[in-house]
Amino acid sequence: MQSPMQWPSEGARRVPAAVYTDQELYEREQDRIFRGRTWNYVGLAAEVPAPGDFIQSYVGSTPVVLVRDREGELRVFVNRCTHRNAQVCHEPRGHAKVFTCPYHQWSFGLDGRLIGIPFRRGINGKGGMSSCFKAEEHNLEQLRVAERHGVVFASFSHDVEPLEAYLGPTILAYFDRVCDGRPLRVIGSMRHRVEANWKLQVENLKDPFHAALLHSFFVTFGIWRSDQETEVKVDELGRSSVLVSTASFKRATQEAVEQRPAASGDFRLEDASIIAHQREYEHGTGAILTIWPNLIILQQLNCLAMRHVRPDGPDACVKSWTFFGYESDTPELLEKRLLQANMLGPSGLVTIDDNEVLAISQAGARSAPDSAAVLEAGEGTGSADHMLTESAIRAFYQYYQKIME
Repeated sequence: MQSPMQWPSEGARRVPAAVYTDQELYEREQDRIFRGRTWNYVGLAAEVPAPGDFIQSYVGSTPVVLVRDREGELRVFVNRCTHRNAQVCHEPRGHAKVFTCPYHQWSFGLDGRLIGIPFRRGINGKGGMSSCFKAEEHNLEQLRVAERHGVVFASFSHDVEPLEAYLGPTILAYFDRVCDGRPLRVIGSMRHRVEANWKLQVENLKDPFHAALLHSFFVTFGIWRSDQETEVKVDELGRSSVLVSTASFKRATQEAVEQRPAASGDFRLEDASIIAHQREYEHGTGAILTIWPNLIILQQLNCLAMRHVRPDGPDACVKSWTFFGYESDTPELLEKRLLQANMLGPSGLVTIDDNEVLAISQAGARSAPDSAAVLEAGEGTGSADHMLTESAIRAFYQYYQKIME
């Protein structure tokens, strides 16, 4: 069996099965990627609008808390008491004045400072903390925070480049296309676990042509199909990319039927409002950003969502969806966003296909440890003006190899 650290000679045109299954490699990812020089999505500012509001999130496999402190500043700290490692925050979201560890009642302010220790001076002059104990050395571990247009990122690194430079001009343009500075409005959330490595989920959103084969709903009703205009744009380092497609909303062509026989049935929607589209952007009815390492910003028709892929061991991931719109949305547009969210999530008309096929892929990698995935569609690791390419996936793994050394 190949060492998990040895890549096939074909380079990024192959991905060894160990990349999806090896525990040692998974732990190395946590150190090199998620706790390295990386900006990690942790939530939306709209989820913590007032001082004391908080949500739990993750940076890789590390649990963190996003909170707005008393001065209104956004803070992110590791959800771990500095005394004996117990988590200090247990609710998924809420409002707090302090965070108190349930084990020994150490209390921390909204800025992460240690502000209370029971029996610090002992009882009746006996015991208590030692003379060398300094409370200021035991604050919660703080992460560096960056916010752009209401989207919040955090980093363990204090020398990571500014967020705008990290995204780069290509990705930043599409980021600002959706998150353009208008106040965001959270309209729903969901979460589900998938039996697949986190990178398989990221790959899936860098793969433009699977949607024209796997997703019968998209093919049948002209949402994402091989006979439509599609672009793949990859950033300079290869770590992030965007797929842009323009729906025709037309019934499947003969070419599409030949590629996907299920499209030949005389299927019609009794209520077509689920795909009713109100134009919001200059081009593309769908733009899917994958931002290194594990954020997907999805704009599909009028549905907008942050899709956070949390690693959960080498064989699984947890996908957290935050559906949003703008505070300025009309009631009619808000209704479209909510209705179209039914295409997504664990039982959606589209995502349910991905969940199943990614679990099958993970099982295949686990059963054949000497195998490698093949990425031969298209050429190179750059942008393309068509969908029949795996260039964005190759670019992702080229950068992955560099970071993982």
